[in-house]
Amino acid sequence: MERNPGSAAFLVGQFAFRHAWFGDHNGVMMKNYRGKRVLVIGAARQGLALARFLAKAGALVTVNDKEPAEKLQPAMISMKDLSIRWVCGEHPLILLDSTDLVGISGGVPMTLPIISETIKRAIPMTNDSQVFLEETPCEVTGITGSAGKTTTTTLVGRMAQASAGNNKISAWVGGNIGDPLLNHLHEMKSADLAIMEVSSFQLEQMEISPHIAAILNITPNHLDRHGTMEAYTAAKARILQYQKSGDVAILNREDHGSWNLMPKVRGKLLSFGLDVPETRQAGAFIVDYQVCYSDGNSMEILFPVADILLRGKHNLLNVLAAVTIAKAMNLTNDEINTGVRGFGGVAHRLELVREIDGVRWYNDSIATAPERSIAAIQSFDEPIILLAGGRDKNLPWQEFAHKVQNRVKHLILFGEASSLIKKAVEEAEPGRELKSITVCDGLVEAIDIANQTAESGDVILLSPGGTSYDAYKDFEQRGEEFRKWVHQLS
Repeated sequence: MERNPGSAAFLVGQFAFRHAWFGDHNGVMMKNYRGKRVLVIGAARQGLALARFLAKAGALVTVNDKEPAEKLQPAMISMKDLSIRWVCGEHPLILLDSTDLVGISGGVPMTLPIISETIKRAIPMTNDSQVFLEETPCEVTGITGSAGKTTTTTLVGRMAQASAGNNKISAWVGGNIGDPLLNHLHEMKSADLAIMEVSSFQLEQMEISPHIAAILNITPNHLDRHGTMEAYTAAKARILQYQKSGDVAILNREDHGSWNLMPKVRGKLLSFGLDVPETRQAGAFIVDYQVCYSDGNSMEILFPVADILLRGKHNLLNVLAAVTIAKAMNLTNDEINTGVRGFGGVAHRLELVREIDGVRWYNDSIATAPERSIAAIQSFDEPIILLAGGRDKNLPWQEFAHKVQNRVKHLILFGEASSLIKKAVEEAEPGRELKSITVCDGLVEAIDIANQTAESGDVILLSPGGTSYDAYKDFEQRGEEFRKWVHQLS
């Protein structure tokens, strides 16, 4: 057994290739990974999907994670039938001495010394989304943006499912949400539809673009990872960078960050926005409370805005984006309408949890940036009691503070960023609405205070503006905690 000095625990599997496969897949020639020495950094779901695929393809796979082996037992058990070496507890640079390719799981910081050394040594890097796009037999639609990715991807998925049922094919939805699509590559056929949510973390390493690429918006987010807005925007723009003349790009006419990327479009440009475009631009818009689409020459009415169950202008834009994407995928109007009808949104995204004594409780735990909380606040006309906080991502809070002063009745803060947010709101120009600011220790106490403060007709909104990592594994766990405690209220 090979060992490295230090605290890392090495669990070494035998590199027998009983499960190896490579070659032709549904008419697509796959890369030959047999014998390639691959280091996968990060044992989260994306890293595990990549390790699983490459091990089955005959690669010599090592999975490396900072967590100790005992914490990774569930992941190890899930991969026990594969010949994979596990290196746990640290990221020893010696691993790079015997590595041909480095695969990175989505949440792994690019500032890790082992990744900096990978770049210095010019070792090729990849991730699960890159490999999926290289190997898939079907055309792929990729969706990215600072906000609305999951809602839009889910909605396009519903439309695609309607098409799949009509045409006896399969529609696959995944990527940054749900199950990585790489896990299902062996099941896919050339006529299938694949819809993939892609994050800026994944795009940083990718050198391939999907056939249809949509950038919903670009607003300040993840600056703790990317450092500057320029770097963050550049990461998002990579979804367009490798497109060809026959591909399709979809941009948001109402978002400067998205629309300013128009010069980077290499293929056909479609767009979406609330208003009719000034030029003969193909895309979706609203006319007389009807969702419409123009191919650049003629306009058609698809369905009334009243059919949309989602709240807020941002969600209306998400629907318009989904319509434009579906049109690029050549889905029919009936299939588009089927996807929209009855769609009440995705968990933790302006999710109505409960109504108690005339007070409605909404879970918007997905709001991990001030910009997303602003969008949530703007979705309501009712008096708002806002629960905000968590961990800051080095993002500006000034606009959030202005919106709170003018639209929030009571602000209840929790988590690491409480004092930072409180300071920003107190320094903002006083508005017409804000009556109190309360700081508490955690989310549970914030819920209790909100429950005691609320009056009939109020909305209690969890829309933190910060990440969950100061107290929870992720925004979903934070949202589940909110749900649990709200349902226990009497």
